[in-house]
Amino acid sequence: MKHIKYVTPEEAVKVIKSGDRVHLSSVAVTPHTLIKPMVERGRNGELYDVKIQHIHVEGNLEYANPEFEGIFVSEQFFVGANLRKQTQAGYADYIPVFLSETQKLIREGYCKVNVAMIMCSVPDKHGYVSLGTSVDATLAAIETADVVIAAVNPNVPRAFGDAMINIDDIDIFVEDDIELYAHGMAELSETDIQIGKNVAELVEDGACLQMGIGGIPNAVLAQLGNHKDLGVHTEMFADGILPLVEKGVVTGKRKQLDKGKMVASFLMGTKKLYDFIDDNPRVAMMDVGYTNSVSVIRQLDKLTAINSALAIDLTGQVCADSIGIKHYSGVGGQIDFIRGAGYSKGGKPIIALPSVTAKGVSKISPILLPGSGVVSTRSNMHWVVTEFGAVNLYGKTLQERAKLLTSIAHPDHRESLDQAAFERFGSHFHFVKKEY
Repeated sequence: MKHIKYVTPEEAVKVIKSGDRVHLSSVAVTPHTLIKPMVERGRNGELYDVKIQHIHVEGNLEYANPEFEGIFVSEQFFVGANLRKQTQAGYADYIPVFLSETQKLIREGYCKVNVAMIMCSVPDKHGYVSLGTSVDATLAAIETADVVIAAVNPNVPRAFGDAMINIDDIDIFVEDDIELYAHGMAELSETDIQIGKNVAELVEDGACLQMGIGGIPNAVLAQLGNHKDLGVHTEMFADGILPLVEKGVVTGKRKQLDKGKMVASFLMGTKKLYDFIDDNPRVAMMDVGYTNSVSVIRQLDKLTAINSALAIDLTGQVCADSIGIKHYSGVGGQIDFIRGAGYSKGGKPIIALPSVTAKGVSKISPILLPGSGVVSTRSNMHWVVTEFGAVNLYGKTLQERAKLLTSIAHPDHRESLDQAAFERFGSHFHFVKKEY
C-alpha cells in the first residue's frame, strides 16, 4: 500500500482553476471540509466561473448565495430544500436528468469533471477506502476526473459493493473528522399512516421494494411487519427499513439478482443506519447506473416501486419536480423505477400522495398548474394511492381514469373534479351531483 501524504484542506483546493467543474460527493458525505476553503478562494477573488456539480448535498452551501454570482455556478441533478430558494431565484441551476443517467452525463463527457471532491472511510490494510453512504454518480466522477481530492473521515462507514475504491484512484488526501449528516424519522401523521396501510395492502410476500425517505415510505414500512421474505433494490433507503431487517422480514431470499443483499446507491438517515451498513456484507452500495437501470430492475420479480408526487391530473399525468414554473426538486429515480417495475414480473409501480396539500388544495386536479413538469406521463401510470384508497389506472381509458382518481380524492373536492371531467369529456362522461 502506498504511503499517504495528507495536506491541509486549503492546500488541497489550490488545484481548482477558474472554469473548472467540481463534483461533490452527496447527502451524508457532503465534503464541507473541502467546500469551505474553496468558497474562501472565491471570496478572495482567486476563482470565477467554477461549476459545482452534485446530486443532493446537505448543509449550508454558501457558494449558491448571491454574493458568489459569476464565481460559482451550482449545477444540480436534484434540488434539495437547502438550495430551493436560490434555484428559484436563479442563483443556482438544475440539470433535468433521470437519476440513472447522472453517471452517463459524467462518463460520456457531457458534464466533464475536472476535480472530484469526496469524503471516504479510512484506508484498510488492502489499500481500499469506501465511499460509505453515497456511491450514486460520485464513482463516475472519480473515474473520470482530472484530480480527485478525498477527505478521509473515520466516521464514514466501510460499505461494500461499488463503494470500495483503491487509494491509487485518489490524488490528494485531507484528514477529516466531521460527523456525517443525519436525518431522524419524523412523527407520522394520520394521513401518512392511512396511506401506508393502503400501500402495504398492495405489497406481496417476496416483493422487492424501492422506496425513498419521508413520512409515506416510513408509514408503509411500519405496516409490513407480518410480511415474508421481502427484498430491497432501491436508489436509497433510510432508518424505516431497519426494524424489518431486525424482525427477519427483509431477507432478500427471493431476489433474482443480488440474492440476500440490500442494494442501494445512497443512504440518508441516522447514525444507527450508518452503523448498520458498516462492514455489513448484506448491503451493497452500488453505482446509480446499476441500481436505477431499467434493464436491471425489470429482472427482479414483484418489484414494488413506491414513489410520491406533488400533483396528478385526472388523466394520470404526474408532476413531481415543480409547482407550476417554480422548480421544487427533481426527476430523481421515479421514472427509472416506474418503468422498471412496470416491466417486472408481478411488479407494481405505485404513486402515493396525500389527497390535499397542507392548505387543503387537492393534489388530484383537473389539469396540472401551467408550467408544471410532467415527470411520469399518463402512459406510465399503474397504481395511485391516497389516504382514501388505491386505484389501478393501467389499461384504463381517460374517462375511467378520471372516475377512479376522483374516487380517491378528498371528499371536499370530488364534486368539482366530477364537474371538471364532465366538462372535459362531454355528455359521454356520466356526471352525477353527489352528497359526499
